[in-house]
Amino acid sequence: MNIAIVTAEFNGEITSRMFDVALEKAKSLKLQVKYSCKVPGVYDMPIIVNLLLQKKDVDGVVTLGAIIKGQTKHDEVIANATAKSLTELSLKYQKPVSLGISGPGMQERHAHARIRPVAERAVEAILKISKELEKIQ
Repeated sequence: MNIAIVTAEFNGEITSRMFDVALEKAKSLKLQVKYSCKVPGVYDMPIIVNLLLQKKDVDGVVTLGAIIKGQTKHDEVIANATAKSLTELSLKYQKPVSLGISGPGMQERHAHARIRPVAERAVEAILKISKELEKIQ
């Protein structure tokens, strides 16, 4: 199975480690990472994910990011808009897009604690969804 990984640069100390964990997990599951893209923040992911899903050599896309709470509810707006867009793209192309984005509403210490579990589950989800799609197609 060929996948792409899209990683947000915002909160890079966290997301770069998420990326490393995702690569490890992909390798252990024998998934080929055909494309690895960086975007400024999670809100910027949908346009890149859209192009990746159009590629014949991409079976699914893993998204990685960390949305940390600030002094406003901006984190909630970003998370909701991004999740909605990514879901719509997955449905449009009938290919899995995993939501490996931690937050909103979390503080930085919570983001650090979620690096490994969120990144691993995002990669695992792509494989599981693909297997289910194969069963029903």
